[in-house]
Amino acid sequence: MPQHVDRPEQVETSGALARSTPDVPPATPARRTGRAYYYPNVSDAEWNDWRWQFKNRVTRLDELAEKLPIPEEELHARREVLADFRMGITPYYLSLIDADDPNDPLLRQVVPLADEYYFRAVGEEDPLGEEKFSPVPGITHRYPDRVLMVISNNCAIYCRYCTRKRTMYDGATPDVEIDRMVDYIARTPQVRDVVVSGGDPLNYSNQKLESILSKLRAIPHLEIIRIGSRVPVALPQRIDDELVEMLQRYHPLWVNVHYNHPRELTPEAARACDKLSRAGIPLNNQAVLLKGVNDSVETVKQLCQGLMKMRVRPYYLYQCDPVRGAEHFRTPISKGIEIIEGLRGHTSGLAIPTYVVDAPGGGGKIPIQPQYLLRYDEQKGRAVLRNFQDNIYEYLEPGYLRDPMRPPLARPSESEVEVEAQAPASDELAPQAPPVVGKSRWVHKGATARRTPKD
Repeated sequence: MPQHVDRPEQVETSGALARSTPDVPPATPARRTGRAYYYPNVSDAEWNDWRWQFKNRVTRLDELAEKLPIPEEELHARREVLADFRMGITPYYLSLIDADDPNDPLLRQVVPLADEYYFRAVGEEDPLGEEKFSPVPGITHRYPDRVLMVISNNCAIYCRYCTRKRTMYDGATPDVEIDRMVDYIARTPQVRDVVVSGGDPLNYSNQKLESILSKLRAIPHLEIIRIGSRVPVALPQRIDDELVEMLQRYHPLWVNVHYNHPRELTPEAARACDKLSRAGIPLNNQAVLLKGVNDSVETVKQLCQGLMKMRVRPYYLYQCDPVRGAEHFRTPISKGIEIIEGLRGHTSGLAIPTYVVDAPGGGGKIPIQPQYLLRYDEQKGRAVLRNFQDNIYEYLEPGYLRDPMRPPLARPSESEVEVEAQAPASDELAPQAPPVVGKSRWVHKGATARRTPKD
């Protein structure tokens, strides 16, 4: 007797039945991102070991091509780029990149692109003139009371817009050079603040880093030590208990971190920053404005608000330096002003960084802000101001400041202040300005003040 085999029913699909069957959309393919996609066979012990992360960085183009699609026509250009400026991407940071998005904002920061090859002759090797202000190798003394101390020439990841590309070569900074930097600070009493940078100082072992910090802390006139690092962004596993216990022995010590995009604010990054904060180390963020990465109000707002939740203060938003090979990252200054203006009044002032241009040739950081003071007449003591909603306000300074007969520290009488408060506003202050919607009309009444109604 033949064996019975169950077969699927044949369903009639013609006519009304077929028309009434809803279409089933095709399944959306899973995004190619995350640890499970890039490193499915790596154990938790390996993944959480910062030494394993550092050792297994992607540093060659053939390794990168196994992880991310690279257009065939761009292989030559990208090889040429790596012959000029090396690549390093930790497995952790690579896992944050979306392999299906060639314009992924994290990818653009660390993967050599053809644009870098096309702009290889555009820009400066030392756009900030650091070497011009270098009394000894590794020290930049541009400001009166503080110095930059570059103690390392390697990083966990290599940012493609790095202003110190010229120094990112193989080999550690010799101890003798570091000792000369420390000696310069020790014999320069006006230096009260040092920024220890690189490269990345946190790539060093605890023992090596502590040997440097202990020498700096032994200098009597050196008040503040700051460390500039992108390790909390690219290698958060490095921020372990042993490291922070060592760092907190050298207070007052600050750490400046470098997050550029809200997708870098991962649970791992938050834990790293939390460890540093709990050790009493204040954290400031120094972001760089980069085309195709964070050049929008919403992206920077999400970044700054996310940093605040991690107890990291948004400190600076840098205009991208005109370093060689980074022209494709640079935005107009108007974009930075637009972003700051889009933040002001729409988020906490604590979440608004100072937008700065580091002046070419060594001029230092110059703050650039939207214009809110439309006109100021010091003699008349009147100012025309604009708020974040584009409303115009007139502000009146105390009248006694403009009385040449009054001694500088004399207090005005109550009657004098009453007269000033009732003085009509000047139409000559800003004849072309929009109508004034508010005025400062403060009347002094003993120990308190009340505001008079608007005219």
